[in-house]
Amino acid sequence: MDLNMGIKKTYKASRRGLIHYVLLGFIILPVLLFILEDKSINEKLLFYFPILIPMLLLLWLYFDTSYKIENNQLIYRSGYLRGKIEISNITEIQKDKTMWLGIKPALSANGIIIKYNTYDDIYIAPYDNDEMISDLLKVNANIKITV
Repeated sequence: MDLNMGIKKTYKASRRGLIHYVLLGFIILPVLLFILEDKSINEKLLFYFPILIPMLLLLWLYFDTSYKIENNQLIYRSGYLRGKIEISNITEIQKDKTMWLGIKPALSANGIIIKYNTYDDIYIAPYDNDEMISDLLKVNANIKITV
């Protein structure tokens, strides 16, 4: 890869763990209750319509979460969470960690915490942490990696 042109690569999000069970519960439970209830179809649809909103939001997050390195920027997207980070501003990456508070465009645990600018940090969970870290180091070799 020519570093003068910059790296251009897309990374899939890790989808391991709890997200599968949450999605499964949001799909199976309403379907079972819909089948087992003795109400009219109109009453059932009116009752289950509000459940569709969080289910659609979860599906949007599940299928839309990804990360990209392009034009010396780390671009993240996860539903309504979208942004760009200049890779030259990244100071530290904590590998195989989980952040419970803050900006988390991620679907699973054991991702990476990226510290950038002076006080900013973000948690992402690419499918392969090592691959993303390696590519980030190609753009900014001054990034400190902690495990």
